[in-house]
Amino acid sequence: MDQKSSVPPPTATDVSARLQASGIRVTAQRLQIAELLLTVPQHLTADQIAEALQQRGLIVAKATVYNTLNLFAQRGLLRPLSVDGTRSWFDSNVEPHYHFHDERSGAITDVALPEVQFSRLPDPPAGMEVAGLDLVIRLRPIR
Repeated sequence: MDQKSSVPPPTATDVSARLQASGIRVTAQRLQIAELLLTVPQHLTADQIAEALQQRGLIVAKATVYNTLNLFAQRGLLRPLSVDGTRSWFDSNVEPHYHFHDERSGAITDVALPEVQFSRLPDPPAGMEVAGLDLVIRLRPIR
C-alpha cells in the first residue's frame, strides 16, 4: 500500500536536476508538469494533469501534456499504466510494484511486491525473456 514518508518532497531545483539527469531539456512547461507529478507518488491521467495545471493558473496545451508524459515515460521518470482500457494513467512510482484499482471510484493504490506471490509463471516463447509483470487487482464493493 502507499506509505507515508518523513522525507521532504523534492524542490523545484531537485525536479529540474532530475529532468536534466535524465537527458531532458528543461522548459517551463516540462518543469510545471514534473513538479506536479514527481514530487509525490501518485497515479494521474493526462486530463487530470491538464486540469490540475489549469487550477494553478497555468495554461498548457493538452498535446504538450501528452508529449511530455510520453517523454518522461521513455526516460524512466514515469510508468505508463493501462488499468481500465478507457484511458492511460501515469505512475510517478517507477519502482517495481503492482496495483489495486477501485472500479467504482477509479482510485489506484500501490501494492508492494512482497504482498503478492506467484508460484509459477509460464516459460516465455523461444528467444524471449520476461521483461516485467504488470498486475492490476480490480476491486468493487461486496454486494
